[in-house]
Amino acid sequence: MIRARGLTKTFHRKKETVEAVKGIDVDVREGELVAFLGPNGAGKSTTLRMLTSLLEPTAGTAEVAGYDVARDPARVRSRIGFIGQGNGGGYSYRVLDELHNQGRFYGLPPAEYTRRATDLLEALDLGGLEKRTVQSLSGGQRRRLDVALGLMNHPPLLFLDEPTTGLDPHARANLWEHIAAMRERYGMTIVLTTHYLDEADSMAERVVVIDHGEIIADATPDALKHSHADDVITLAVVPTAGGSSVAGEGAGAVPDVVGRVRASLAEDVGQVETTSGADGVVTVRISTTHGADRLPEAIETLRVGGLAVRSAELKQASLDDVFLNLTGRSLREEAA
Repeated sequence: MIRARGLTKTFHRKKETVEAVKGIDVDVREGELVAFLGPNGAGKSTTLRMLTSLLEPTAGTAEVAGYDVARDPARVRSRIGFIGQGNGGGYSYRVLDELHNQGRFYGLPPAEYTRRATDLLEALDLGGLEKRTVQSLSGGQRRRLDVALGLMNHPPLLFLDEPTTGLDPHARANLWEHIAAMRERYGMTIVLTTHYLDEADSMAERVVVIDHGEIIADATPDALKHSHADDVITLAVVPTAGGSSVAGEGAGAVPDVVGRVRASLAEDVGQVETTSGADGVVTVRISTTHGADRLPEAIETLRVGGLAVRSAELKQASLDDVFLNLTGRSLREEAA
């Protein structure tokens, strides 16, 4: 559905040249939902604008929905839907008029664009709002109208540029529920940009991580977390009655237990760290893959070593951990 090679965009300003996208290669297969994830200014939106033929590449090629974006931009646009960051509807126009105008733009006959508008209003919970002006809609309703406008031509490929920016959590979840339903209904391929980690993790089948105009990772969310981040198990332990001390003269038991943990989780263990508290409680932190599976094994290993677990916590790897390990920066902080 998408094949881009060496895609580059350079902007020339008065005193500097900015290479916003640096020769990226990317493929999207038919039916996929792919998220471009990265901080503001990473090159996500610039990439999308080139793939939708709205911005001419400085170098490289891109074939989208069977057509070259530079040679056949009109054909590309006829085969895609694009929902940008701003609201697409005319501020003072009525909802139904906006949809009909979109249908006319695509050259649909009146009977067809009327039918499609009615279907989309119903499917996106906009029924009863046909005569309302766009400016009178809530933020969530406006974004659902944007989705309806983007689907009037029944595109096989839909681009969403930061679709939920500015929406509250409830409106975000509601919009994604509708997008998922539309995807299933029309069998669309979807490419989106986002800096929301939860969206990329829960919605996307593949995540393309972009930073400083370059693709630095491309895989499923689970594969990215498995390759570039660890789960962290944190256990607070004390000696059992008759067991080895973990402080004072018996402090040698701690490295022994660390060794046991390493041996028990040999295939998956990363770092094992211990911190002794003044109350005799030792905190054991274990970095490992598949933390949910390894937690019971770690507890049993400590029990056999004469230690009782007072508390246990599992922090599963996140896409923010992936971004932090790849770039040295937190995407949550960048997006804040």
